[in-house]
Amino acid sequence: MKHALLAALAIGAAGLSAAAVAQQAPSITQTIAGTRLDINATGEVSRVPDLAIISAGVVTRSASASGAIQQAATRMARVREALRQAGIADRDIQTSNISLNPEYTYVNNQPPKLNGYSATNQLSVRFRDIAITGKILDALVAQGANQISGPNLTIDKPEAALDEARAKAVAAGRARADLYARSLGLRVVRVVSVSESGGYAPPPPMPMYVRAEAAQAADTKIDAGEQKLQVSLAITFELQ
Repeated sequence: MKHALLAALAIGAAGLSAAAVAQQAPSITQTIAGTRLDINATGEVSRVPDLAIISAGVVTRSASASGAIQQAATRMARVREALRQAGIADRDIQTSNISLNPEYTYVNNQPPKLNGYSATNQLSVRFRDIAITGKILDALVAQGANQISGPNLTIDKPEAALDEARAKAVAAGRARADLYARSLGLRVVRVVSVSESGGYAPPPPMPMYVRAEAAQAADTKIDAGEQKLQVSLAITFELQ
């Protein structure tokens, strides 16, 4: 019995030792027989934004907390209906903030006096037809939205454009490696490693605040312009 127990312990220890060795085994690295060349290359493409994201909301004030919340909900219902009438799908409308805050008057050497409450109800809205974004903003203001910020113009599905930028980065890196190789009297024999950094980051939203009286002056116009998508690669070549 004693010998069997010792044998079991030995087998278990061997198994643990093997697992520990496997975990501590160094990662396999490639050796370079010739000259190592490290290149940083960038590929860039431009696209017209096809998605606009804005924040639209209402701010109401009332003597009571329930009154402020109820007024905000009523006005926001009209805002939602205006969005649906404009063809905005429910999946592109998302509640982003509901808040209620007391409002005080402060006088020197006197305790604060409660004047009432302000309620905020905000939506995040995505527009897939940027050409009509301005008309939708004006409609929102007409239906009671008194707090609008944005738009954040972006690319809805940037992966195809990013792949084009990646191909350009690879081509630029290889062309630069060939240039160095010729200058040194060598040639590129292989790519040792490639790593990607960066990529597409949607630009931060530009602040835009609309007041109700602005809707009477002129139609709001949104210019889509162009956005650049960029991919950077670190490529290691072997020269001989």
